[in-house]
Amino acid sequence: MYPTLLSSATIGNYAISNKVVMAPTAGKSHVPAGIPNDVTVNYYSQRAKAGLIIAEGTGPAENGMGQAHMPGIYSKDQISGWKKVTKAVHENGGRIFLQIKHTGRISHPANMPAKADVIAPSAITAKGEIWTEKLGWQPHATPRAMTTSEVGKMVQQYVKAATQAIAAGFDGVEIHAAHGYLMDQFLHPDTNQRTDKYGGSIPNRVRFVLEAVAAVSHAIGRHRTGILLSPYSQVNDLQHHNQIDATYEYLTDALDTYGLSYIHLLTETATPATLIAGIRSRFNGTLILNGDYDALSAEQTVQNGLADLIAFENPCVSSPLSGKFATTSSEPLKKPNYACANC
Repeated sequence: MYPTLLSSATIGNYAISNKVVMAPTAGKSHVPAGIPNDVTVNYYSQRAKAGLIIAEGTGPAENGMGQAHMPGIYSKDQISGWKKVTKAVHENGGRIFLQIKHTGRISHPANMPAKADVIAPSAITAKGEIWTEKLGWQPHATPRAMTTSEVGKMVQQYVKAATQAIAAGFDGVEIHAAHGYLMDQFLHPDTNQRTDKYGGSIPNRVRFVLEAVAAVSHAIGRHRTGILLSPYSQVNDLQHHNQIDATYEYLTDALDTYGLSYIHLLTETATPATLIAGIRSRFNGTLILNGDYDALSAEQTVQNGLADLIAFENPCVSSPLSGKFATTSSEPLKKPNYACANC
C-alpha cells in the first residue's frame, strides 16, 4: 500500500529496511535517574522494525539534564544501560541513533544533579513553567550566561557524549539544535545577546553549532552524525524573527560542507515551503522531514523526492511497527505527558 515509504534505503553508510524514522519523543521510555533500564530496552526493541530509531533527547553533561526523567550519556551506569538498548535493537534488526540534547535555559535545578547550574548563551529567563518530579510545575530558572571558554569546552562535551554513544553501541548520533534548547538558543537572536564571537551576526550565532558538528563528525565519522533543526518552531518561548530563512540557509550551506549523514527537519505549519525546498537543494545528504504526516502523505512526499525519509511520532510511539503501520496498541504508557512532543 505504501511501496516507496516501506522500501529499503540508506542513511550514511547504513542500509535500512524502510524509510520510516521513529522520531525522538521526550519522556516516553520511562528512564528514572537518567539511567536506561529494562523498560527502556523493551520500549525501543519493540520498535526496531522502523527503518531508523532516533532515541530520545539525552544529556551530554550534568548541566544539560534540565528535564525530569531525562536520560544521560556521561556516566558509566548510563552507558551500560544504553548498551542493553542498542543490543536489543540490533538483535531485532534495527538501526538506532542517539539524540544528544542539552537543555540550556529550559531547565530547573530540581531536575539536575546537585552541583549543576543552569547555563545558556545569555542570562535570559524563558517564560512559562517546567515539570519537576519533586516540586511539580515550576517557573524556568534564570540561566547563567556561558563564558567564551565554556562554549569551547561544551563543544568537547558533545564530542565526549558522541564517542560514548558509539561505545554504547549506537549507530550514530543526532545533534539536537531545535525547539529552543541550548544550540537553538545560540541560533536565535532573542536568546543570544552575546557580544563575543558567538553572538550578533548570523555567522557568529551559528558558530557554536558548526564547531560542535565539525568536532563530533571528526570524532565518530560523518556517516554517523546527523542534526535536528526547527527553523519556525515557537516551542520553549521562541518568537519568529526576520532572519530565520537567512540563518538556516547559511547554516545548511555550512552543514553540507561537512558531509553529514542527515538533516532532520521539523516542519511546523508556519515553515515556508520555499525554505524546505531550499534546504533540500542546498544539502546533499539525507533529508528527514518531520511534520503532520500520515502514511499516505509520507508516501507522496518521498515519491515526489521532497524528502528521503519521514519521521513519525504517534504511529511509532502508540504501537510498535509491523510490516506496515501497526493497528494494535502496545501496553499504554502511564507516565504523565509533561514534555512536548518531538522535543
